[in-house]
Amino acid sequence: MIRSSFNDGWSFRRKTDAFLEILGRADAPWQDVRLPHDAMVGLERDGADTEAGQRGYYPSGAYQYRKTFFAPEEYRNRRVTLEFEGVYRNARVFINGDFAAQCAYGYSNFYVRTDHLLKYGSDNEIVVEARSGNDTRWYSGGGVYRNTKLIVGDLVHLALDGVRITTPAVDDDLAVVAVATEIQNESPVTRALEVLTEIVDADGTVVAGDTAPVTTFIGDTVTLRQRLPVPRPELWGVDRPYLYLCRTSVMADGELLDQETTRFGIRTLTVDPLRGLRINGETVNLRGACIHHDNGVIGAATIDRAEQRRVEILKQAGFNAIRSSHNPMSKALLDACDQLGVLVIDELFDAWTRSKVSQDYALDFATWWESDVRAMVGKDFNHPSVILYSIGNEIPETGTAAGAAISRRLAETIRSIDSTRFVTNGVNGLLAGGPDLLASFAGESRKKDSESLDVNGFMTRFREFMPILMSSEVVGSKTAESMACLDVAGYNYLESRYEQDGAQFPNRVIVGTETYPADIDTNWRLVQDHSHVIGDFTWTGWDYLGEPGTGRIEYEGDSETTNSALNHQGGYPWLTAWCGDIDITGHRRPASYYREIVFGLRGEPYIAVHRPDRFGRAVRVAMWWSWSDSVSSWSWNGHEDRPVRLEVYSAADEIELLINGRRVGTAPAGEKNRFRAEFETVYEPGEIVAVAYTGGRETGRTSLRSATGEVRLEAAADRTRITADDTDLAYVALTLVDGAGNLYNTADRKVAVEVTGPAVLQGFGSADPRPTENFFDTVRTTFDGRALAVIRPTAPGSITVTATAEGCEPSTVRIEAEPSGPSSE
Repeated sequence: MIRSSFNDGWSFRRKTDAFLEILGRADAPWQDVRLPHDAMVGLERDGADTEAGQRGYYPSGAYQYRKTFFAPEEYRNRRVTLEFEGVYRNARVFINGDFAAQCAYGYSNFYVRTDHLLKYGSDNEIVVEARSGNDTRWYSGGGVYRNTKLIVGDLVHLALDGVRITTPAVDDDLAVVAVATEIQNESPVTRALEVLTEIVDADGTVVAGDTAPVTTFIGDTVTLRQRLPVPRPELWGVDRPYLYLCRTSVMADGELLDQETTRFGIRTLTVDPLRGLRINGETVNLRGACIHHDNGVIGAATIDRAEQRRVEILKQAGFNAIRSSHNPMSKALLDACDQLGVLVIDELFDAWTRSKVSQDYALDFATWWESDVRAMVGKDFNHPSVILYSIGNEIPETGTAAGAAISRRLAETIRSIDSTRFVTNGVNGLLAGGPDLLASFAGESRKKDSESLDVNGFMTRFREFMPILMSSEVVGSKTAESMACLDVAGYNYLESRYEQDGAQFPNRVIVGTETYPADIDTNWRLVQDHSHVIGDFTWTGWDYLGEPGTGRIEYEGDSETTNSALNHQGGYPWLTAWCGDIDITGHRRPASYYREIVFGLRGEPYIAVHRPDRFGRAVRVAMWWSWSDSVSSWSWNGHEDRPVRLEVYSAADEIELLINGRRVGTAPAGEKNRFRAEFETVYEPGEIVAVAYTGGRETGRTSLRSATGEVRLEAAADRTRITADDTDLAYVALTLVDGAGNLYNTADRKVAVEVTGPAVLQGFGSADPRPTENFFDTVRTTFDGRALAVIRPTAPGSITVTATAEGCEPSTVRIEAEPSGPSSE
């Protein structure tokens, strides 16, 4: 089949009333857009609607996309299919005014057969309609936010997602690669075919091949199975993610009818409570990050480069695994994980039959769950990075017999399609325990309606009681049946049960599918000490839009920002959750370096300075997902000679602190002190140095210098050569610094960006969790001295990005957009 991008040539508008449109009174103009496109992120936020808080106070809406494309006569005897990798939500597709397909779930890829509706030798109109509303607990975005493809093939062709590769036998000398190939004959005659399957290594050398005959009768779908021995295989793993290519060719009488190329990895995967998770026979502890699907300042638009960059930064920060919370991830993200060696838990749903918000997936689950399961597993099957399928997140039904039955049905459906991976489920003990758990804890016999339980509000107020509450026998008994159908039990905030459940359920393997960021030191010790606990996934690795203020800290005297209707969230203008190790621009926050030290991946100490203007102020709200309110900077203009508190993160025994060469003091660090040395001192501009000692010997040091003199605006692109197609982006970091490059985090100001050449400003913003500006404004205010502009090429050529700010010389970056190769495969 020939697959080509279908992302260009679209127009978009807010959906209008059909009768007004017929009367010519539709007032929503069409705008040209290039997919992937987020229809929601460009709308103005409004704090008046508290129900919109969970999605960051963006308004809901209905959207229309349309595109005209020419179908040549030669398509008449071909199979023409459209692929939509993700449309949010309740997508309906029309071709030349006629209904063609729909998909209820906003995160499933789906295919649309077009042949019966196309006009050959003529233009054809494709219209996609979608809507988003009070249907999710986070920022969903809206519209056609993932890639689209046009797929053209012969009437005798490989089935869509029809090549499935496994590696059932692997050792140092030989790997057996088993390839199952589905072939469909939609022609009017029986066809005698030959299928050539070749395994190609990273250098382009064919290392194994097999040709097999297969007869396909009219209307048949047949499966051909071939086993190919690959000598001295290169294995795929997190440290060396080696990828092979499987090239599948379908021929008849020497004519090539169809061909597909599929990337895959050769690896083994086992899990048990005694040896944990093993990849290629070696134990791997999962250093995991939960992530949402949005891409920060570009919203939910899933442009390939944005996904790849995110995986690059997560891996640099020490993570080796990602959990997609709480929906199937994009193909581009899976490709990046394959290429970079990051393991994946791909998750299906946030709701089954019980709603968490009024219009969520629970309304569609009974009708759509099986097709959505098949879509996710079909998408994931050949990706070596995928090791676990998660059937849900914090599903209330897991504490009931009916919920256990759904768990089994989901798990067995997955296993019937793919028996090579493991199945998990992110279980929340509070939700699963429900009224019985709360009644037992409170000593009350009266049971409350579980659907009226404000779980996040309860958890916010009663964190100190949670370990005791989660250790209750009620949690163990209520979740036992649902856990029994899993290969790996997913524990959300249930680390207090790791040891007791290891004894009570000796055959159970556990993964911490969701944990608090501040608990990583104690949680990681549990992972290291208990073989049946295979990893920890923090909430969250990367900050995200929606669930605003989930990780905020509020001080006495701050203006009221809490949303009373959703009291674990901040009121408008809060936008981001503010709980990620990495902020929405890709900048690593102090928590990220702390985690890297806990993981044993960083030897140098790290200095995090609490904002001095908040010194001594009582904390009014500190959410469970919060980190300390700190910045790695020693530039606090206007706070000279005022007290300041700071932390130094280190695995060393002791930290010595120096300011301008003067010894301030020492403090213990290391694991016994939760990897933190804490100091109070007085801010004095100059240089601050932290020196780490273990056993009296220096093991590392780090320093920060105060910014001095004029403020400079520095622009730097992540890459100055990009590809001029719909998959690539350039990220331009804008930073306020002094002449020596020291951060001016207290000199925030408005920065303007101008783009000239064949490109557009795809998004522009900062990590400010409470902005009032729009990501499509050309002027934005820096936050802690930083902002980020995202540039999308529109054609080959030279692109110039010029940034200006008051009191600063302009800063310019030049980016070359180079022609892309063939768009088909």
